[in-house]
Amino acid sequence: MKLLLDKVLVSKRTSDRNVHGIILLDKRLGVSSNKALQEVRRLFNANKAGHTGALDPLASGLLPLCFGEATKVSALMLDDDKRYQVTVQLGVMTDTGDAEGKVVDTKPVPALTLSDIEACLQKFTGAIEQVPPMYSALKHQGKKLYELAREGISIERKARNIHIYGLTLLSHTADQLDLDVSCSKGTYIRSLAEDIGHALGTCGTVTALRRLGAGQFSISEAKTLETLAAMDEQTLFNTLIPVDKPLSALPAVYLSDAQTIAINYGQAIHFENAGLGTVRLYHETLFLGLGEMLLDGKIAPRKLFNMNK
Repeated sequence: MKLLLDKVLVSKRTSDRNVHGIILLDKRLGVSSNKALQEVRRLFNANKAGHTGALDPLASGLLPLCFGEATKVSALMLDDDKRYQVTVQLGVMTDTGDAEGKVVDTKPVPALTLSDIEACLQKFTGAIEQVPPMYSALKHQGKKLYELAREGISIERKARNIHIYGLTLLSHTADQLDLDVSCSKGTYIRSLAEDIGHALGTCGTVTALRRLGAGQFSISEAKTLETLAAMDEQTLFNTLIPVDKPLSALPAVYLSDAQTIAINYGQAIHFENAGLGTVRLYHETLFLGLGEMLLDGKIAPRKLFNMNK
């Protein structure tokens, strides 16, 4: 492991490169999402990079990393549904909602039958309201909530609407639940664990969390840092997923030479059977960016990509 990390640290060259694409990283435990991003960024010597939804150091699993022009779709990927496997320790509550926090309460765990647990989980399936935790990156008057929490300040948070698409009990003991959770954006698994604990007549906190899916991407496609660091340069770059892959649900429109020139100059173009809505724009096989089909039968450029810079 040390030798592979050494390769990451020394791979920085005299100047950064223009790298465009997405890497699906299987983030290891104990590192922040930003540290994981910077480690992979050094492997590519990329001049621009970002991730699409942080995983806490306690959490492992799927972390999509965007390089170059792919950072323009990272905001869209934040809206993707997610899937997690989580272990909930019953009878314990911490200030952070996970095992890294300080224990603030303990309660006895009642004798729970399988029917008790499944009936409880059913209540949290579907459209529900959830109060975000204090230890989150949400902001209050320009300051992140976790910064306030570290100062011992707690503020009232409004409940938000989320959707739990699936909540499956994988296994359980007298004081522990292993769950598979499919959920909408904005879902806090730590809050869900606490709420389930309270609903079972005790309290709860997350002791293990692994992201299994994000949008169309699965953990089965992800690579660890060790795997990436062991690749030669050509294999490493072949691992990059095309920038337009996360947009594949949008209709594709192919433009002529003249239309492509106009779009690149920011001009709306006439297009037969334009319809309405956001579309992917291509010139032959080259992805140009996103356009908007308008009521007047034109397509206007909305977000253009330049893979040559």
